[in-house]
Amino acid sequence: MITSRNRTLYFFLIISTIAIGLASRGSFSPDFIKDYAGDPLYALMIYWIIGFLFPKASALKVALISLITCYAIELSQLYQADWINEIRRTRLGGLVLGYGFLWSDILSYTVGVLVGLSLEYKLQKKAR
Repeated sequence: MITSRNRTLYFFLIISTIAIGLASRGSFSPDFIKDYAGDPLYALMIYWIIGFLFPKASALKVALISLITCYAIELSQLYQADWINEIRRTRLGGLVLGYGFLWSDILSYTVGVLVGLSLEYKLQKKAR
């Protein structure tokens, strides 16, 4: 269905999702938002990044690549060597790699990618 994604729009979506994700961790956010918003937003950001990198890929292909990426990062948290834990202790390393494996994160990533897929279909429909 997609002939090509608008990279300017996707860049804006990536930056906006990052900003919302960081804000969700702020002291003013309710605990529920702090605890549960980050992982779906992380997966949504990955969806936008994959769409940005592969502007001609189908939405389903972008969703699949995004899920595989998120799941691989989550599974990597089962590996707890000193060198990677040092990276995880940095702010950026912790945000990108996470800290510990949780099955609930797999569900959260799936929700985030499905939100991206849904929003993309709505954007496509609006563009037509």
